[in-house]
Amino acid sequence: MKKVLYIELENCIGCRSCLAGCTQCGGHEQRNRNYVIDVNPFVDRQTMPMMCLHCENPPCARSCPVQAIQVHETGAVLSAMTEKCLGCQNCTIACPYGIPKFDVEQNLMYKCDLCIDRTKDGIPPMCASVCPTNTLQWVTEEELAVKKSQFRLSNGMMASMEDPYLENKTNVHVSLPGILEGKEKLF
Repeated sequence: MKKVLYIELENCIGCRSCLAGCTQCGGHEQRNRNYVIDVNPFVDRQTMPMMCLHCENPPCARSCPVQAIQVHETGAVLSAMTEKCLGCQNCTIACPYGIPKFDVEQNLMYKCDLCIDRTKDGIPPMCASVCPTNTLQWVTEEELAVKKSQFRLSNGMMASMEDPYLENKTNVHVSLPGILEGKEKLF
């Protein structure tokens, strides 16, 4: 049964548990591979988790001249392979979401790999495992379909990473209706 990462942005309280969990995931070298952004810090406390959206046709991988960025069979877009990465930073420039980061000391790109050591075995990624508000959820495709039917915008378009204004279809899905329509969610 395939599972996907689903993000309900309006649930985020800015606790940054996802960041702490990310550093504890195997193979992450105690490094955050996702971020929490303060949306409008001088007006309110709205925060938003940002991690790789794992594009189905990833611009970061397409731009890599040595194919150091691979797409796992599960759909996860992996960090650059140490033995192949040239340090050209094409991937960081190509990503429309600004996700891949470049470590100058290691001459290597790193980013969220959806905790591939866990998710390939059906275990939720660390960020979703530790999120206290269910902002980050590891759901089945059936559960995702139910969520999509619940969160329809008034114009009929689903606010997800299948949005026509975004780069391409992604394997991470994001719910934006509360934010886009200015509605508060009732838990």
